[in-house]
Amino acid sequence: MQKTPLGESKLSSSRLAYGCWRLAPASEVRTNLETARTAVLAAVEAGFTLFDHADVYCHTRAESAFGEVLRENPKLRKKLLVATKCGIRQAEEPPGAPHRYDFSAEHIIRSCENSLRRLHCEEIDLFQLHRPDWLMDADEVAIAFASLHKSGKVREFGVSNFSPAQVGMIQRTLLKKLEQPLVSNQVEISLAKLDAFTDATLDQCQTLNLTPLAWSPLAGGLLGDGGKASPPGEKAGRLAGVIAALDAMAAERNVTRAALALAWLLKHPAKIIPIIGSTNPDRIRAAAAADKIELSREDWYRLLHAARGEPLP
Repeated sequence: MQKTPLGESKLSSSRLAYGCWRLAPASEVRTNLETARTAVLAAVEAGFTLFDHADVYCHTRAESAFGEVLRENPKLRKKLLVATKCGIRQAEEPPGAPHRYDFSAEHIIRSCENSLRRLHCEEIDLFQLHRPDWLMDADEVAIAFASLHKSGKVREFGVSNFSPAQVGMIQRTLLKKLEQPLVSNQVEISLAKLDAFTDATLDQCQTLNLTPLAWSPLAGGLLGDGGKASPPGEKAGRLAGVIAALDAMAAERNVTRAALALAWLLKHPAKIIPIIGSTNPDRIRAAAAADKIELSREDWYRLLHAARGEPLP
């Protein structure tokens, strides 16, 4: 698979990333390890090098299962980029607390150290803030990031689900306090979710040279092979139109619907990296084929028209 840089850093990633949020769905350790081992090794063989985590994925089990795979295959670590996220706190953590977000320096540092232990890593390549904390203090975030970077626990930093204004606030503070810019913003982007194209997120990514990491690039599987539009309504109608357009174009090119939908994202000049979440080895390999599909501008806009449900003005 071809490579692409992560922001302005020295890190280079495969054009598609593997998302680990479904890696350990069961409470049984052996079952999770079998699932993780099969999926991770299939992704590595297909050319994926960036593996995306968060401490809340499968209630920390995803990181732990992945860490066991790395411990079984120690040579893998040097070939991969390990990314994880922090900042979401579950209800009852601690007892009596509501579900909320936490970007306090103490929580960021503690979360990173816990993730390192679960992942069996000495360093996280990309550490991201998961969802904006309404009490976010950019100066405090910078203090935590500086500590983690200086101690060698994190190489690069990013954010997830941040608005352009929030990215700008954090970026200005980090450049002032840490002299190290963000390298990524992980947001939902797909033919069924076009907000990033219209709310200045992708414009800002190009301006600041941030890498957009696209979560749910297949709309939770609806745009994947076999996905269907439901329930009825305007949104389902547009989705059905997108699926029909993808199926027609995929048949013409003899490629899968999923690979085509991912190639549509890869075409954008912001250098979007779609994050694939399937644990099925066949689907992982099929998704990797998107790297070899080159869409014309005309075909790209045909799919955009279908996604909008109407032509451009």
